[in-house]
Amino acid sequence: MSAFDTIVITDWSGGNDRGPRPKKDAIWSAVIRDGRAEVSVYHRNRGVAEDWLSGLFAAELAEGRRVFAGFDFPFGYPDGFAARVAGSPDPLALWIWFAAHLEDAPKGNNRFHLAGRLNALFPGIGPFWFNGLAVDIPGLPRKGRDRQGHGMAEFRLCEGQAKGAFSCWQMGGAGAVGSQVMTGMAALSRLRARFPGKIAVWPFQPLDAPIALVEVWPTLHAEDVRGETGPGDIKDEVQVRTLAARIAAMQARGDLAAALAEVPDAACREEGWIFGLRTGKSESEAA
Repeated sequence: MSAFDTIVITDWSGGNDRGPRPKKDAIWSAVIRDGRAEVSVYHRNRGVAEDWLSGLFAAELAEGRRVFAGFDFPFGYPDGFAARVAGSPDPLALWIWFAAHLEDAPKGNNRFHLAGRLNALFPGIGPFWFNGLAVDIPGLPRKGRDRQGHGMAEFRLCEGQAKGAFSCWQMGGAGAVGSQVMTGMAALSRLRARFPGKIAVWPFQPLDAPIALVEVWPTLHAEDVRGETGPGDIKDEVQVRTLAARIAAMQARGDLAAALAEVPDAACREEGWIFGLRTGKSESEAA
């Protein structure tokens, strides 16, 4: 695998527009190009972030450069979900499904209603839960304990080995990732469509395209983030900056290709994997 010229890490958000002033709980990106860190970029909403990423990818491709693009949300759901929803176990078919069915705008989207609609495809109650709206949504319980009999595993294989990781089914609440997954898959699916044949998705596809999309989880490196955080710093910005530097250092040491190769076969088929989480190891033993 040839080296990456540019590393970009993006901290995603499933929430609404956060306004023009940089703040926490928003979308941030950090870029390291040819070993040099650039000023982190704040994106007030997903549309702005998607356009920025599209521009970055286009510019890098025009220059014949390779890009490692990391995103902090799961790239897949527990085994069996994609086939039930998209009619295929291919996780990228699920990405396409979300791009087609998620109605997203800066000030709101239909993610909670979509979660209720998806729950209707399963027996019992669930697997999705949490409703951030005042109005009740048929089929979407507000509490996780109200779910039963839906037949899906609560966590992916990697989340079972990463202490503190949240389930994809939780659509809201502190630390939840359910909304990031839906909105993130839809956005990345559109980017794949804009650059056909130029983007490969790890770990589902061989990384023989100029742009590699990689699932990351900054919490895996929480100690590094704490050490880099000073008074007044925004944690989301520190996380992307710190992780980008860590990945650049791995490449400089010659460790990056091995880390990308260390994925269980089961995760490659549908669920995906957290980059840096060593097979069978806890997060404290990760790269």
